[in-house]
Amino acid sequence: MDGKIAKLREFINESEKIVFFGGAGVSTESGVPDFRSKDGLYNQHDVRFERYSPEYLLSRSCLYNEPEVFFEFYRQKLNTGNVKPNAAHYALARLEEQGKLTAVVTQNIDGLHQKAGSKNVFEIHGTTARNYCSRCGKKYPGDYIFKSNERIPRCACGGIVRCDVTLYGEQLPEDAVEGAVNAISDADMLIIGGTSLTVYPAASYVGFFRGKRIVIINKTPLGYYADKAELLEINDKIGEVLSLSVD
Repeated sequence: MDGKIAKLREFINESEKIVFFGGAGVSTESGVPDFRSKDGLYNQHDVRFERYSPEYLLSRSCLYNEPEVFFEFYRQKLNTGNVKPNAAHYALARLEEQGKLTAVVTQNIDGLHQKAGSKNVFEIHGTTARNYCSRCGKKYPGDYIFKSNERIPRCACGGIVRCDVTLYGEQLPEDAVEGAVNAISDADMLIIGGTSLTVYPAASYVGFFRGKRIVIINKTPLGYYADKAELLEINDKIGEVLSLSVD
């Protein structure tokens, strides 16, 4: 792997507008389960929820038709308030601090990039770090739902206080998507990390890249074809790879 690390360092040194596009594999090294792997959230059998599909439990329909079920699942499975960033998050924050990284585009909803110090983060699936009233729009802190004693957390106006996460059946946030696409389009180097590029429409955004170099860091090969860009693929732990590549 030493040769590929050296090549990645060379790419970074010669680039000025790097964008990172990441998925669940970035956060698994912090202990956050992904969704679809053998040990992922969708395969954690729990008798309380076994009659529901995972997609339904994280859907708009469940939130508004069976809110007690939604919030029980949400509190049990998606509380990452005490989870700490890992080496990958910190390396990306350093790259941004150095003026090399212009944006992080993440499919994750855990807010770990911001915890590590990254500033320009486009959360295209939303985040558990923000909550708001579905009726009046009042904002609530990230731990509000997890600390609330109400089975269905409610605002003073009577509306349900919900997470600012894009649920199944909802549109992706326009501002985050527009920012992500613009950042990728303007980048001279794209790092794709910890994602299988199978979740759409998010995975399609990498197609807007028109720069010189694409780097893929993923435990398993993606079989990605780069038409006009120079491609470097490293199949190893993303935290280790980035911490060795970023000063």
